[in-house]
Amino acid sequence: MRKSVEAEEYHSKDFEWEELKNLVESDPSLSHHVRFRHDHESQGHDLGEDRDSFAQVDPQAWQNFHARHSSGKFFKERRYLLKEFPELLPHGENSKLLEVGCGNGSTVLPILRGCQNLTVYACDCSTEALVRTKENIDHSTVTSDNFHSFCCDFSRFEFPKWLACDHCRENVLDKQIGSHSDASCPSHELSSVQPTEEHRSADVSSKSPSTGDQCCIGGVDFVTLIFTLSAVPQKRMPRAIKECYSVLKPGGLLLFRDYGLYDMTMLRFEPEKCVGFREYMRSDGTLSYFFCLDTVKRLFTGAGFIEVELEYCCVKSVNRRKGKMMNRVWVHGKFQKPK
Repeated sequence: MRKSVEAEEYHSKDFEWEELKNLVESDPSLSHHVRFRHDHESQGHDLGEDRDSFAQVDPQAWQNFHARHSSGKFFKERRYLLKEFPELLPHGENSKLLEVGCGNGSTVLPILRGCQNLTVYACDCSTEALVRTKENIDHSTVTSDNFHSFCCDFSRFEFPKWLACDHCRENVLDKQIGSHSDASCPSHELSSVQPTEEHRSADVSSKSPSTGDQCCIGGVDFVTLIFTLSAVPQKRMPRAIKECYSVLKPGGLLLFRDYGLYDMTMLRFEPEKCVGFREYMRSDGTLSYFFCLDTVKRLFTGAGFIEVELEYCCVKSVNRRKGKMMNRVWVHGKFQKPK
């Protein structure tokens, strides 16, 4: 686990999660967040069991979200990532990373800036998000030579085969360079899966143009899953994690960070926004799930991962405009694919 000095530097232990839990569960005004949990316990449900949510998920919700926030001002670059996940820094020339759910590039940018020798592949279910990512990279000081993006909803479809095959991947990129296509544009070869059934097309990049079905065992060294899994419907989470497992090399690491149980964001939801167990739907149709450590452990070890690190990050954040102190809770995790 991280050293106490590092924890203090990163402000990950401003308060104890158990103390927050006791405060929330004893506050009558927050009972609607706790009642759902007690209902499930009384009915004999496993707290980590995956079930359908009550609401219908709009597949266009995130597409619309990124279109509304096209200015990019909605997100801040996650500069803490290389401090939280220093494993990304000492890597070889041929190391590869897959960022799942890249959004507008707030995770990709600090990685590209701090890891010049790392090749980064990024995907999102929203083509709007990929456009925003490309724009933000172009407007930054980082080079996009080692960055490639593609559209894929990993909770519904498989990742393209070339992602886990070194030979196929090289052929796909060579073909793009030869045709002067933009590897970062989701409308070109690397866009193997579209966000909706209606727009799905043949996976022209899943096979090597020169070798057909021939494939080698390769994969990526790292997968980052940063505030992405919480937006996936509960019933799809196990499948989504197995997809991440499938493209990692043996010994590869999945780096995880997402919303924790009783985070301030969760406590702001009104009762009618609760659509499932610890799952809420925003007014724009996007979902947000809040994880406890047991659920995260069960999901990842159930997919075959080995737990390396798993803990709550509890941070006191100040809203200077409103003069309010906010208790933020995130789950920090590192999981390894067996060697």
